[in-house]
Amino acid sequence: MHGTSQIGVVGLGTMGRGLALNLARAGFAVAVHDRVPAEIAATLARLGPGQRMSGAATPHEVAAALQRPRRLLLLVGAGQPVDDAIGGFLPLLEPGDLLVDAGNSHPDDTERREATLAAAGLRFLGMGVSGGEQGALEGPSLMPGGARDAYAELAPLLVRIAAQADGPCVAHVGTGAAGHFVKVVHNGIEYGDMQLIAECYDLLRTAAGRSCAEIAETFAGWNRGPLGSYLLEISARVLRAVDPATGLPMVDVVLDRAGQKGTGRWASELALRHGVPAPTIHAAVAARCLSERKQERLAASRVLRGPDRPPPPGPGFLDALHGALLGSRISCYLQGFDLLATAGTERRWGLDLAEIARIWKGGCILRARLLDEVQAACRRQPQGPLLLDPGLGGTLLRLQDRWRETVGFAAAHGVPAPAMAASLAWFDSCRRAVLPQNLTQAQRDLFGAHTFERTDRPGGCFHHDWP
Repeated sequence: MHGTSQIGVVGLGTMGRGLALNLARAGFAVAVHDRVPAEIAATLARLGPGQRMSGAATPHEVAAALQRPRRLLLLVGAGQPVDDAIGGFLPLLEPGDLLVDAGNSHPDDTERREATLAAAGLRFLGMGVSGGEQGALEGPSLMPGGARDAYAELAPLLVRIAAQADGPCVAHVGTGAAGHFVKVVHNGIEYGDMQLIAECYDLLRTAAGRSCAEIAETFAGWNRGPLGSYLLEISARVLRAVDPATGLPMVDVVLDRAGQKGTGRWASELALRHGVPAPTIHAAVAARCLSERKQERLAASRVLRGPDRPPPPGPGFLDALHGALLGSRISCYLQGFDLLATAGTERRWGLDLAEIARIWKGGCILRARLLDEVQAACRRQPQGPLLLDPGLGGTLLRLQDRWRETVGFAAAHGVPAPAMAASLAWFDSCRRAVLPQNLTQAQRDLFGAHTFERTDRPGGCFHHDWP
């Protein structure tokens, strides 16, 4: 006898529980399972009147509770836990059943799992999900990738639970591992944006001597303009908070050691694999790695000194910093969309960059006013590069003086601004007709006879007998 639940949710952590409750609130019958019975009970306890949800103690009970073909949403830790969850259900499933990995998985793993399950007659989608705890419950941004017919079957459920921004914030982003790739790039841009905001905070606090409350007001003001974003909004909220135990700003009792679950590092690695320059993302990942070296930094701070007499901030400091953050953020987004465009073409995923920008406009951590401009630029420049879009590229040109002033000010004060400086260097490298890598290639030819191309004889490879 077939079950009556329309979808199963496996893994009831923060995101799994939120999505399960979101589905139930949208009117769907949901079967939920977790290895920890208390998580099942806690999820069922939050069910609203008239909502349909059943707890399943074992994978067998989940499989029995579902309508055919079965639809399973997996929200477990990346890597081996996903393989273990799939392995636990594999003997219980039938050809045509659909598994959806809605966690953060590496695209390479997604491609492997899709092929393995296809050989068993099962369908598989890798779906990026963004929005955190509140988004999962009230409306996330959803990035499913895989076979289009599998997405079409799941779409009636997904459009009902997604955030809304010019329509539901869900779309079939592409075939294969496109869904998880898009989510990895989303998180790489997120790493970059968070680091850029942190650098602004550091400059305001360390170099300009502003209090946390003053910085919060600055960020809140910026959030009402072109820099408006969820990340800037919550930064102001964080800086307003006070620790009840000490009376200090809450941020001052948070240790300066930032964690990471790996998606930013994956974005950096995938950019290198595809030969896409993404220096802002690289710098943000490196900054988190440096933050982990707390004891080394403490030891170095007692020995290594910075500049003795840094210049005071001028009257236009806030305006310059605003421009530098906006210019750097645009650069970070353009690097991420370059990675999407390059990988999408190489892997033939059929990515629609404008649609990806649209579904990021609501629900997800990256939601920002800038995405309106990115979406418009993707439509105006469907073949890229987005840097040459008159809107985005023109904004960078207008901002560059303030941007350069800020990066120079940071260096003069000994305040690290690696993501901001990397963003500006990326812009300067992109706009240069000639780069110093002619010397690099000449060096390679001298020590390794790697040959080079000539500016005056295009199309050939040459070697020089260097003196």
